[in-house]
Amino acid sequence: MTAVFRVGLVRLVSRGAVASGPSSNALLKAQTNALPAAFMQKCNISGKTMRGGPRVPKAAPYPYKTKKYSVINAFFDKTSKRFDENSKVICVEGPVAAGKTKFAKELAEELDMQYFPAVDMDLIYINPYGYDMRQLDAQMPPSCRSFDVKNFCQDPNHDLAALFQIRMYMLRYSQYIDALQHIFSTGQGVVLERSPHSDFVFMETMFRQGYISRGARSVYNEIRQNTLGELLKPHLVIYLDLPVDAVQKQIKSRNVDYEVSSKVFSEAYLRDLETLYKQQYLKDISSHAELLIYDWTAGGETEVVVEDIERIDFDQHESDPHNKKMLDWRFPLEAEWCEARIKYCHEKPDLMNYFNVPRYDVPELLRSADDSKVWRDVWFNAPGMKYRPGYNADMGDTGLLTKTKVGINEAI
Repeated sequence: MTAVFRVGLVRLVSRGAVASGPSSNALLKAQTNALPAAFMQKCNISGKTMRGGPRVPKAAPYPYKTKKYSVINAFFDKTSKRFDENSKVICVEGPVAAGKTKFAKELAEELDMQYFPAVDMDLIYINPYGYDMRQLDAQMPPSCRSFDVKNFCQDPNHDLAALFQIRMYMLRYSQYIDALQHIFSTGQGVVLERSPHSDFVFMETMFRQGYISRGARSVYNEIRQNTLGELLKPHLVIYLDLPVDAVQKQIKSRNVDYEVSSKVFSEAYLRDLETLYKQQYLKDISSHAELLIYDWTAGGETEVVVEDIERIDFDQHESDPHNKKMLDWRFPLEAEWCEARIKYCHEKPDLMNYFNVPRYDVPELLRSADDSKVWRDVWFNAPGMKYRPGYNADMGDTGLLTKTKVGINEAI
């Protein structure tokens, strides 16, 4: 009932309003041919060189990190007014050690977009005060100890490997919601290293190599099926391609000890990863997003990629109502833009709750009651973990008696 009320209220305040963002072009063209050209939104992404300078926002960014966006806010702050041709989601994909980080940073800089780095388990294990929770492993039972990419490289057959990959998917999912919050609240486009849409290639590769069980794979696929449909897909995917032998050379070249000595990055593992990327993920995502693939064996020039991006005509998908590309980004009414923005900016905790649906038939994903009791006692008595961030006197927080503010996207 709350959802029905919210939708009805947002539609009421936006009645008669047509979105001004890039996804409204088809509707605008259908409604009238008399509008001046200046009112039509340009849909081609442009870099700083083409624009001749930095991007000029249409409206001031909404402070989404410190201020919630709810139905009430939708009365006064519309969404599409901030959108321009660069209000897009770009995902950079590729094998291990392909050079994605350097390229994604340079691309975001040239396109004046927000860069979102690749996620890692530090987001879970390092708390807001900088304390590394992995220091507590000696006090934890084996089923509750930390497990990150270093542990996976050292022991890929460990019972915690499946939970590790499920958590990596959860972190990518959470980051992608943050990216959508940013683009809906500021109009600035985003560049991400990998995304939850491509995460399955790692789980499937781990399964093919015998690192996880069929049951754990089933749990992952069930979570993915229940969560992925809530997200808007990227507008553009850029795949940096390297042959397997080149990937292995790059791994040796960057000389990370646990990668170099790991048995994980075998030819068979990297071959399966490449196959899943190219024959499943890239094939599927190309039906929705624009796709650019580059041979990155010897590296490449970001400027060349930017020129290719600038040639993509995103408007072609708007003008043809039968074209299914980027269909989920077509919101003809301002009310629908506001509804989507409320979903990602105000209801993130609800979306993350999809990961809390239990499954009791996969032993490696379960903890005993006794182990869970030990974990809770140790975890929530660690430095900075007794209370919410900002309320821990032992970490130097002050003014505790007068603080009332709950963090954005935190449950009360």
